Amino acid sequence: MAKKPVIRSLSDVYEFFRLNQKPIYFLSPTPYNILGLGRWVNKFEYINFFDSFDGTHPKAFVPREHGPHEFRSIEDVNNHLLKHPQVRDYIKARGPGYLLLVMLDEETEKLAKDLGMKIALPRVKLRKWIDSKVNTTRLGNEAGVKSAPNTLGRAKTYAELMALAAKAKLGKDLVVQTPYGDSGRTTFFIKSEADWQKYAEDMAGEDLKVMKRINHLPGTVEAVATRHGTLVGPIQTDITGFGELTPYKGGWCGNDVFTGGMERERKAVLKMAQRLGDRLYKEGYRGAFCMDFLIDTDSGEVYLGEINPRVSGASPLTNLITSTYGGCPIYFFHLLEFMDADWELDLSQIQKRWAEFDNWSQLILKYPEDKVEMITKAPSSGIWQMDDKGDIKLVRKSIDWFLVSGEQEAFYLRVYTGGDYRYKGADMGILVSRGRMQNDNRTLTERAKKWAAAIHSKFETVPLTAPVAVPETKTKMY
Repeated sequence: MAKKPVIRSLSDVYEFFRLNQKPIYFLSPTPYNILGLGRWVNKFEYINFFDSFDGTHPKAFVPREHGPHEFRSIEDVNNHLLKHPQVRDYIKARGPGYLLLVMLDEETEKLAKDLGMKIALPRVKLRKWIDSKVNTTRLGNEAGVKSAPNTLGRAKTYAELMALAAKAKLGKDLVVQTPYGDSGRTTFFIKSEADWQKYAEDMAGEDLKVMKRINHLPGTVEAVATRHGTLVGPIQTDITGFGELTPYKGGWCGNDVFTGGMERERKAVLKMAQRLGDRLYKEGYRGAFCMDFLIDTDSGEVYLGEINPRVSGASPLTNLITSTYGGCPIYFFHLLEFMDADWELDLSQIQKRWAEFDNWSQLILKYPEDKVEMITKAPSSGIWQMDDKGDIKLVRKSIDWFLVSGEQEAFYLRVYTGGDYRYKGADMGILVSRGRMQNDNRTLTERAKKWAAAIHSKFETVPLTAPVAVPETKTKMY
C-alpha cells in the first residue's frame, strides 16, 4: 500500500479537500454556523430542518415534513433529522462519511453509528464534562488562564453563599453560575437576600462558581485544538440585550469583529486561547471550541469566561475572516484532526495571516414582541441593500455572505418562513454585514437599528383565530 502523502503547505491542504471523496455533512436546524465552507470541500453538504434557501442551495438537503413537531433543543432537531426516512435514505445512498453538528447527545451518537457515519467531534461525554462552568474554571487554572476573582462551592442559603464569598474576599455584589446551560439562564446576579430568594431553587444543591461582579466588556474567540498546537480566530465583542434584536435582557444577539484598538487585550486573549486549547488537547479534546472572555474595563485585566466545546454562533465570522483574509478557513484544521490525514504545518505562520482584516458584524434577530401570529410571507435569504431612507430590497440571490460589497449591503439568512408561527423570542433570521453594528460605548449603531426594523417589516403575518402552543424555552435554532 502506498504511503499517504504528508500535508506540508496550504496548497496541500486545499488539494486534500478538493480531492476528498468521503461525504461530509453538516447536520443542524440551519446551515448558518459553517455556511460557505462547502466552497472548498468536495462532497460537503448541509442537512437542515429549515429550508432557508427555498431549495436553491446546491449543497443543502431539507427533507419534506409530515405534521408538526415540538423541539426543546438543537439535539431534538438533529435526532429528528437522523431518524427521518428521507435523510437516512439520502445518507445511505452516498455511503459512509463524516458528520458535523453543533449540538448532539448520546442518542445522536447511536443514530450516527447505525448509519455508518463517523462524528467529526469529540465524544459527548467529554464535551459535557468540559461544558461545566466549574470544570472550565479548573481547566483554566491548570492552563494558567485565570477567571475573574471567584470561588467554587455549594450554598443552601444566602448566609452560606455570603460565607463562601467572604472567605474568597469577593465582596457582596456577586455573579453566581451553575455548571450547565445557556449562561443567559444559568447566571444569577446576587446583591441581596431578596435576589437569593428569587433564584434559590436554581442554585441550592448545585456546584456553584461564585464571582466578584466587575465592570467588563464581554467577548468571544473561536479556536481549534490540534496535535501541532492551537489556532485562534479573531476576537469578537458580544452584542447583547438590545430590545430591537431580542426580548431577553442580557440575551446574546450578535458579534462585532474589528481591527484597531485593544492591542494588549488581543495579545492576552490569543495567548489564553492557545494555552487553553493545548490543555484541552491533553484532556483528549480536539477540534473547534469557543472561549468566552471578559475584559475588566477598570483594570484592563482579561479573564476567562467559559468554554463552549463546539462549533458556535461565533463560527460564521471566524470562518469568514480566516478564509477571506488569511488564505485558509480555520475549520479545515478541525476536519484534518478527524479525517484520515497526515499533516505538518507551521501554525505560527498561519496564525500571522489572520492578523489583518476588514470589520464585520452579525445580528441575531429574534422576534421582540409578546404576541403570536402566523407568517404568510417572509424575506428571502440573500444579499439585501439599504437606501438612505432605511428601506431595503433584495439585490442578489446568494448562498452565503462572501459577496457582501459594502456597509449598505447585508446578507440575510432566513430561519422562519410562510406557515411558521412568529412569537416572542422566535429566531427569525441572521444578518451579516461589513462594518460595525455596535459602538465603542456598547450602544447599538443606528445602522443596526434600521437593518433590524427593515427585516422585521418584510414579514407578512395574520392574527390567529385560535390559541396555539409555542415553545416555552428560549431554544436556539443555530
